[in-house]
Amino acid sequence: MHFKVLKNELQFDSSLSTKLVTWNPNATDCCSWGGVTCSIKGQVIGLDLSYEMISGTFPKKVFQLESLQILDLSLNTNLYGSLPDFPIKGSLQSLVLSDTNFSGEIPQSIGNLKNLSRIELQRSNFSGVILKSLENLTQLSYLDLSSNKFIGEIPSFKLCKNLTHIDLSRNGLSGMIPFDYFQDLNNLIWVDLGFNSFNGSIPSSLFSLPNVKHTDLSNNNFDGLLPNLSIPLLEWLDLSSNNLKGEIPRSVFELGQLSVLSLSSNNLSGVIETKDFQGLSNLIVLDLSYNKFSIITSSNSSIVSHLPKLRQLSLASCNLQKFPNLQNQSYIEMLDLSDNKIQGEIPNWIWKVGTWHLNLSHNNLTSLQEPYNFPDFVGVLDLHSNRLSGAMPMPQFFAIIDYSDNFFNSSLSESFERNFNFSFLSISNNLLTGTIPDTICNATSLEVVDLSNNRLTGRIPQCLIEFGNDLGVLNLANNGLTGQIEGTFPTTCSLNTLDLHGNSLEGKIPQSLVNCRMLHVLNLGNNMINDTYPCSLGNNTNLHVLVLRSNRFHGSVHCGEGRHNWSNLHIIDIAHNNFNGVVPPEFFSQWRALMTVENRTSTKQLSYIVSQGFYYQDTVTVTVKGFELELVKILTIFTTIDISSNRFSGVIPETIGQLKALYLLNVSHNEFTGSIPPSIGALSQLEAVDMSSNRITGEIPSVLTSLSFLSALNLSYNQLEGKIPTGSQFQTFSEASYLGNKRLCGFPLNQICASSAVPVPSSSPGSDASSDGNDWQTFFYGMGAGAGSLTVAAVLYTLYKAYTSSTTRQARSV
Repeated sequence: MHFKVLKNELQFDSSLSTKLVTWNPNATDCCSWGGVTCSIKGQVIGLDLSYEMISGTFPKKVFQLESLQILDLSLNTNLYGSLPDFPIKGSLQSLVLSDTNFSGEIPQSIGNLKNLSRIELQRSNFSGVILKSLENLTQLSYLDLSSNKFIGEIPSFKLCKNLTHIDLSRNGLSGMIPFDYFQDLNNLIWVDLGFNSFNGSIPSSLFSLPNVKHTDLSNNNFDGLLPNLSIPLLEWLDLSSNNLKGEIPRSVFELGQLSVLSLSSNNLSGVIETKDFQGLSNLIVLDLSYNKFSIITSSNSSIVSHLPKLRQLSLASCNLQKFPNLQNQSYIEMLDLSDNKIQGEIPNWIWKVGTWHLNLSHNNLTSLQEPYNFPDFVGVLDLHSNRLSGAMPMPQFFAIIDYSDNFFNSSLSESFERNFNFSFLSISNNLLTGTIPDTICNATSLEVVDLSNNRLTGRIPQCLIEFGNDLGVLNLANNGLTGQIEGTFPTTCSLNTLDLHGNSLEGKIPQSLVNCRMLHVLNLGNNMINDTYPCSLGNNTNLHVLVLRSNRFHGSVHCGEGRHNWSNLHIIDIAHNNFNGVVPPEFFSQWRALMTVENRTSTKQLSYIVSQGFYYQDTVTVTVKGFELELVKILTIFTTIDISSNRFSGVIPETIGQLKALYLLNVSHNEFTGSIPPSIGALSQLEAVDMSSNRITGEIPSVLTSLSFLSALNLSYNQLEGKIPTGSQFQTFSEASYLGNKRLCGFPLNQICASSAVPVPSSSPGSDASSDGNDWQTFFYGMGAGAGSLTVAAVLYTLYKAYTSSTTRQARSV
């Protein structure tokens, strides 16, 4: 291969290149070019083009050079390609393709490379199984295949006696690992199998290797007892997020070199005493959260008294009754004591240890000891879900504060008398009063502001509307805010969520809201907004949730031609307004996101990622027969249309049948005429339908019996006639589903059809889906992760947290 030609085949930015830019096609010797290494005979044996900003597809012929010993293309994130068949007499010793976009499978011929000692393919797009031909690479010492898409079981490396580093983390690998898998691999120093789906017991041979310093098996499905550890040099042990049970072996507390110990989110049990930690004096990170054991502390000693180097301590959900003794600790960077049973006062000495990240949420704390003596800067202060009351203390400089779900009852203006700088503020679900001060906008790096569910009054500060920049979530719901939405949303608007529901806002939706092109959720429900259907937002293809219910909206919902009508909408709730006229066919046919059926087990959720691992995740409150039920999560598969309690007329468009992903439909309390569209029978995902209190005529289409997921049906108070279809779900609906239709007959009504005298089956106990709210509640929560109801009352937000320990914590709205 001529390397002079290779430069012409590669696409790169010459202003950023330090190697390829030196390649001179007119030179007779390429051995002097940057990144090229040659042998004494002048053969190219090394090619290092790492971090050259190369893009496009890399030519396969380079991999097939028999003389090439080292190839490094790493850190070219826009470089694509795949591995070809390697030559039988290949000399390759080091193959480094990390942080590229190479894809495909590893070829079987990689086994030809008998001298290959280093393979680095991490953070690429390789897939398929890890081939057994790797077992023949007896010179292999370093293997990193992490963060790819490999699947299946892993091959044996028992012949790779020189192996020191193996990282297969963050793939889709599975299966049981034999107990003797690591036997005789005595040179191993680093083992990382985290974030896969391995199961069975942890192979005991791993914990008998004499030189291992780093072991990470976190986020798998390993179960059984934790074996004894005989690894004197071990510095890092992470077994978190598995299914391990039993007590922690005493051998763990004898690992004197250990600096990181994470056993969180397992089923470990037993009692741990503070004296157990006296042999772990080098420990820097300790995470025992979310297990089933208890930690006993004495008045004279604590865990940390034996751990002078400790910087991160996580004891969430460890049945703690009181604060551990930290007064003499020089510095604790991160302290998580959440979800315990600690009561009373937060001691002021806790600020003296310089905690940058403090989580005391989900306890029974009632006050903060004064004086507060906050550090100069607080990264994360999470006190949510306690019983704290009185004035709300505010550090002057902080990144993230969550005081939600407490009983703070001071004036918000008093808390913001000084200038503060923060990015994330959640003080929802308290008893705060007064107006929202303009000084809140002096924080120049705002990302999330959640003041919902308090007793705030007055107008929305104009500066919050005009903030722009990084503000992604503004939640002022369920307060006593009044007036119009004043100000102009800037062209730099970054709002992902705007939730103003449950206030007394008036006027119109600002036309400038079209500038918020990243908006996913718009909730203006339960106000007094007097406007027409917001057709101006029709080109916002990011919008997933639109709630306008219980306002004074009026007029037609027809937006004319050329409008996209929110092609990604999943939830549409415009109930309880004064919309009127005919619903045009395109009103339904342009909602493309409702036409594609997702896997019902999908776990994709609407959320907003914030700094420090915090994120907002959508919840939904539903109202049925006077009952409000909050579903904690709302997945992207949750889909609903609620246009009830308006003055729509004409027929229900047949285009409703195109929305094959629709779960819930409510068109009740309107003036619809005509028949039930037979196309509804094509909505295979449909779980609840309410068409009651209209003027619908004709027979109930028999195709509705094919809706196998249908759990709730209300067709009452129309002008339907004929025999009620039988079979499938229709056998479970009570007569309440059909009341007020004088010409209907058949089960479950007492009216026997003239053409049939066949006995009707008796309804099974508890099958009356309309009798009370409890049956509805069972239906909702039975849907797993949050499909909903006949009417979506409001979209709320619950603050979720994901910390660096991979544990997710939820702040539940009350």
